Order: sequence, then structure tokens, then C-alpha cells
Amino acid sequence: MTVKPMHYKCIHVQEAQELINDPGTVIIDIRDKVSFQAGNIPNSINLSNEDIVDFLDSTDRKAPLLIYCYHGINSKDAAEYFVNNGFHTVFSLDGGYSEFSQQKL
Repeated sequence: MTVKPMHYKCIHVQEAQELINDPGTVIIDIRDKVSFQAGNIPNSINLSNEDIVDFLDSTDRKAPLLIYCYHGINSKDAAEYFVNNGFHTVFSLDGGYSEFSQQKL
């Protein structure tokens, strides 16, 4: 039997809106703390490399994850990392916070 590898999905801001509105979604901002404090997606958490072990230990791997960065580049690497650590439903936000803030959702 072949095991199908898990993957993340890149989604646009409009597609992400349903996830953003779902209280079960864990929204992760991987930007620096100053950028996070200056503006972020509602209900998101700012996750640094120092916090990652605690996050992995305390988060349900079945919960959907929406990950964003500045422009949607680094969030892809982070999404792959979370998939490789057992998370089942992982999304990377295309365009990142830059695109989100321009959409004014």
C-alpha cells in the first residue's frame, strides 16, 4: 500500500475568508512581532521560531491552519513544515498580509 504524502494548499484572500471567519481555524502570522503589532488578520497568533515547539505540543493537528507572512513566500515553507509535522489541513495565504490588507476584508 502506498501512502499519499500530505500537502498544503495555496489560497487567495477571497478563498481564505471562510477560514478566517471560522473560529476553529488556527491563523498563524509568521512575520516579525513589530509587523504583527502594526496590523494583522483578526484572531491570528504571531508565531516565532522560539514558540514553535510549544505550538506543536499544544495544537490539535486536525485543526485547519492558515499561515501567512508578508507576501506569501515564506508562508509556503512554513506550511510545508507544519504538514511534515502531522498537520492535516494546511493553507498558505497567497500574497500574504500585504494582499489581505489591500483587500480590506
